[in-house]
Amino acid sequence: MEQVWKRSEVPQDVRWKLEDLFGSQAEWDKEFSLVNQLLDKMKQYQGKLNDAEALKNCFELEDDISLHTERLYVYASMRHHEDTAEPGYQALSEKAKQLSVTVGEALSFITPEVLSLSDEQLNAFIQEPKLAAYRFTLTEMQRQKAHILSKQEEALLAQVGSMSKAPETIYSMLNNADMKFPTIKDENGKDVELTHGRYIQFLESRNSEVRKAAFEGVYGTYRKLRNTVASTLNANVQKNLFYSRARKYPSTLEMYLYGDNIPKEVYTNLIDTIHKHLPLMHRYMKLRKQLLGVKELHMYDLFAPVVDEFDMNITFEEAKATVKESLKPLGESYLNVLQDGFDNGWIDVYENEGKRTGAYSWGAYGTHPYVLLNHKDNLNSMFTLTHEMGHALHSYHSDNNLPYRDAQYTIFLAEVASTLNEALLMDYMLKKTTDKKEKMYLLAYYIDQFRTTVFRQTMFAEFEMIIHDHAEKGEALTPQLLCDVYYDLNKKYYGDDMVIDKDIEMEWARIPHFYTSFYVFKYATGFSAAQSFAKQILEEGQPAVDRYTGFLKSGGSDFSINILKKAGVDMSTPKPIEEGMSLLESLIKEMEQLAAK
Repeated sequence: MEQVWKRSEVPQDVRWKLEDLFGSQAEWDKEFSLVNQLLDKMKQYQGKLNDAEALKNCFELEDDISLHTERLYVYASMRHHEDTAEPGYQALSEKAKQLSVTVGEALSFITPEVLSLSDEQLNAFIQEPKLAAYRFTLTEMQRQKAHILSKQEEALLAQVGSMSKAPETIYSMLNNADMKFPTIKDENGKDVELTHGRYIQFLESRNSEVRKAAFEGVYGTYRKLRNTVASTLNANVQKNLFYSRARKYPSTLEMYLYGDNIPKEVYTNLIDTIHKHLPLMHRYMKLRKQLLGVKELHMYDLFAPVVDEFDMNITFEEAKATVKESLKPLGESYLNVLQDGFDNGWIDVYENEGKRTGAYSWGAYGTHPYVLLNHKDNLNSMFTLTHEMGHALHSYHSDNNLPYRDAQYTIFLAEVASTLNEALLMDYMLKKTTDKKEKMYLLAYYIDQFRTTVFRQTMFAEFEMIIHDHAEKGEALTPQLLCDVYYDLNKKYYGDDMVIDKDIEMEWARIPHFYTSFYVFKYATGFSAAQSFAKQILEEGQPAVDRYTGFLKSGGSDFSINILKKAGVDMSTPKPIEEGMSLLESLIKEMEQLAAK
């Protein structure tokens, strides 16, 4: 395994071009100053939002300030993510965060001032032609009226914004910059440093000792810091409790769902539906144990290849070509934008020292999206590429077809486009192969997508719900309680054919998504919606593609469930999840039949 690059050693052609956002630090500084000037201008509207013309001008200035702030924040954050240990960009990122808090405070008067208007006047504004571009905003404000506080209280909440970011910031620095894992021996007996990026690669090793060493090395490291990480996670939960109580929500869960206008039942029904289908996951664990030919199936065996002597070594160039071919059902226009992203500096491809782990798509309105990867030459990384480009093209279509205020789609919708791309890639590869081993490999991979994206994310969602319930009852979130809850959930989800190794109780400490609270369930609902879209596109062709393109262009211009429903997927029912479980059962059955031959 090659040495991990320092950031300065990364070739330019595999780096993203953040210069497309800001050509120089001087440009960033100039825009930073501009935001402060605009904030001074905003003061003139305080106390004067009882007039349609003033409200229109205020909203326009708010959009201008928010867009510039977003550009500054995104750029500084992405520079920081290139090398989280680099002090200059640490400072720039903190400066952008502080500006974001200042902006939040300066704009915090708008919503409470609008909501202080009489219902009659607010309804008149909603119908006012001059404010037509802000009708959805005003309707949303009216819906949230019960949870908006006085001007003074909103200003105070805005001031504590920087403190509210502390748990996530501390965890990120601990996890990405300061944490060091031990050296283990690879398949050839060579000493190799364990990193976040290499961890899953080691778990995919055919050598069980390598898998075990990586598993124990990672969780042994987290165990040494269990008190610190538990305190950090607890601080995040306490922050959630503070905001939910201050804003008079029944619970933290309902607070986080309210923004997307998602009923609590969508969350709890997901957990209940997956509980009902846990026997499918247990059945797959039994099959995986059989295919691996082991007496005991351990947690570190979940990524081990179940097909003998079948390696899929896929370079980044090969991955791009395959992804493009698989997305042909989405049409020429979609493919042209995809190619633009491949060719013109949207993507930061490989791992380097200090680089933020994982992958994401991000960007600012008015500039093309960006994608951060930590690419390895394997199937998983190819699926990560198509996943993140799905996000990127969703943002591209939304930004290019909607004004700034309406372009940002909700988190509830965020995983649909990314997961649809994965579904089309898998369909393409399964149809293309004639090799039994390759088909077995792909089936295992697809079933593992269900395991990781539906079952595992639902387990994460249940963990979040349980620990917040404990906190809301006034119980302390001790390291032992967090470990016990997490361990018991693993036992429930994986069943009797899996040895639930003690070290897995520390996995909660490794999950950064827990600092974006009540987010992960949307992977499972998004996956289900994506499967429905994929089925329609492959069966119906152009009419379904047109509906799906309409979905991509809808951004956040309506409530999430309405946007999906218009495009042909009704997430207000459990039907898409049940359909997904039906597909999973057919995949497991096909794999069992192939294994028996």
